[in-house]
Amino acid sequence: MEYILLTGGAGYIGSHTALELVNAGFNVISFDNYSNSSTEALNRVQQLTDKKIISIEGDIRDPEALRQLFTHYKVTAVVHFAGLKAVGESTQYPLHYYDNNVTGTVTLCQVMREFKIKKLVFSSSATVYGDAKQVPIPETTPRSATNPYGQSKLMIEHILEDLVAAEPDWAISLLRYFNPVGAHHSGRIGEDPNGIPNNLMPFISQVAVGKRDQLSVFGNNYPTPDGTGVRDYIHVVDLALGHVKALQYLNKNNGITAINLGTGVGYSVLDMVNAFSQVNKVAVPYQIVPRRPGDIATCYAQPDKAATLLGWRAEKTLEDMVRDSWHWQSTNPNGYN
Repeated sequence: MEYILLTGGAGYIGSHTALELVNAGFNVISFDNYSNSSTEALNRVQQLTDKKIISIEGDIRDPEALRQLFTHYKVTAVVHFAGLKAVGESTQYPLHYYDNNVTGTVTLCQVMREFKIKKLVFSSSATVYGDAKQVPIPETTPRSATNPYGQSKLMIEHILEDLVAAEPDWAISLLRYFNPVGAHHSGRIGEDPNGIPNNLMPFISQVAVGKRDQLSVFGNNYPTPDGTGVRDYIHVVDLALGHVKALQYLNKNNGITAINLGTGVGYSVLDMVNAFSQVNKVAVPYQIVPRRPGDIATCYAQPDKAATLLGWRAEKTLEDMVRDSWHWQSTNPNGYN
């Protein structure tokens, strides 16, 4: 039997992708160290799909664990989610981020090469564009990074580009995500951050459910329609389906390709707060606080390349995003615990 390996498969995006891959007829193995995820997510994916997902606890920096996995199972491709992703934390613990994200990816690729597995979908990020000079942002935009997290993603992109230049039989997709939000419509799986959330939507949800008193909106004096930061929010199920399409693309195309996964539409922080309140009929108190260092005013994707190469476009609306986020949070007030 052939398998797709998901590193970090129990995480927010990993678990939603596992579900969509199983729905598309793939067999899935999750390899996760559970530093910011839960085995319960995969249990629920199995319940939703009625299919077994092989779940292995391990760390991508451990070559022996990877060798054991590849020896026991015939893996044909890897979707690489495993990585630390909190911008603020990365500025406090840069070595931890570079070790986990960059060293982990190098180790993974070395062991993949040993076993002649040369198809890789990599979770990159719109942070590799830094403070882009134009929006919408096409894949040709010059890359830079404003924090160690973004820098780690950018370093990995360079490493994978160098790998393909040296060994052209690799097939690699660099999927540059914009801002994933929402949850599966069942309300069974969703975003369950440890501690204080780093992303806007779980913060809004936790305020709405009463876990937090109010939302902090960082700055209302940006050059945007309402002064708050504008981002490209993409429903996590759309994002997961993009990975299915990327894997299918790699079956026919070698080389390395960078692809934005976004909607091409920018919404402000207050747009998101207001939509959440209106659609879900729930109050979200907020206060305006000073800007955060490193935050940029506006960031949204030029998504046409994904449509052309993968036949993929984001389908879900802002209403879907806020409704599914609230369905998840209100039925799982404490996440997977």
